[in-house]
Amino acid sequence: MSRIAVMGSGAWGTAIALHLTRVGGHEVTLWSHSERVARTIAECGENRDFLPGFRFPTSLKVTASQGEALGSAEVVVSVMPSHHVRHSYEEFARYLRADQKLVSATKGIEDVTFLPMSHVIAEVTGAHGLRLPLAVISGPSFAQEVAEGSPTAVTVASDDAGFAGEVQRVFSSASLRLYTNDDVCGVEMGGALKNVMAIASGIVTGLGLGHNSTAAIITRGIAEMTRLAVACGGKRETLAGLAGMGDLVLTCTGSLSRNRTVGVELGKGRKLDEILAGLGGKVAEGVRTTSAALGLAAKMGVEMPIAEQVQAVLEDRCSPLEGMQALMSRPGRDE
Repeated sequence: MSRIAVMGSGAWGTAIALHLTRVGGHEVTLWSHSERVARTIAECGENRDFLPGFRFPTSLKVTASQGEALGSAEVVVSVMPSHHVRHSYEEFARYLRADQKLVSATKGIEDVTFLPMSHVIAEVTGAHGLRLPLAVISGPSFAQEVAEGSPTAVTVASDDAGFAGEVQRVFSSASLRLYTNDDVCGVEMGGALKNVMAIASGIVTGLGLGHNSTAAIITRGIAEMTRLAVACGGKRETLAGLAGMGDLVLTCTGSLSRNRTVGVELGKGRKLDEILAGLGGKVAEGVRTTSAALGLAAKMGVEMPIAEQVQAVLEDRCSPLEGMQALMSRPGRDE
């Protein structure tokens, strides 16, 4: 049996906690940064704020106390939004121990530093004298469908093959299949960058530009993602797998995608602030990741024209239609 702390009570964290509890043989605790959310879950037996409709089994503990969640945990799964990861781990550090293992399920790139989440976590824990085994999980996985028990396949990557295999065994079930990988960089880049492309896909949908446009965004999007991932040390084949193309297709076409939804509403002419306010506290990671991805791309000397136009639309420097027209008017080139 594993004692597992799932740190983050958003939709994805809740789905992971529910899944691990269903797997059986684990003692699972879900931590929420909000005492109100933790109290509501305890009172109602479900996470009405972020993943309503899924009953919590009595064996799944919920707490707003970091010490209670982390104190006895053997495996720590972090699922908070990317812009909260550094601060969260600075607070977690006082409770972490040398015998614990970390799993990151957050998809994003940190602002300013342009670091993926595994590097942020390692930097913070290392500053506190901890060198903990770390794995990342990514792939096509809507939280609602994982909570429902729909068949899902994702990737778990780690520099430690033994730990990747351990996570594979702990998380695997009849409804969730994990494939191991040693390309942490490629897996994280795929998970982060697909959110940017999903906004672009949503924009063309909101503009009513048709399926051809969506297919073009997906295909040229994976080319952009691959260029940057490879420049950062990732493997091209990783981006052709679940953490790259798989997640990209899901997020660019699925109606449950918050990033695609943001793009759809932008394409319809709504303003970004209004769209984000309507998410009810849920996070569309691509909005922040776009600027971080472009900063990283500039640092690595990588061209990302789709991401550039998404950023221009997000910053209201051009209309959604003008952004798509700018992409279509680029000089011809070889594929």
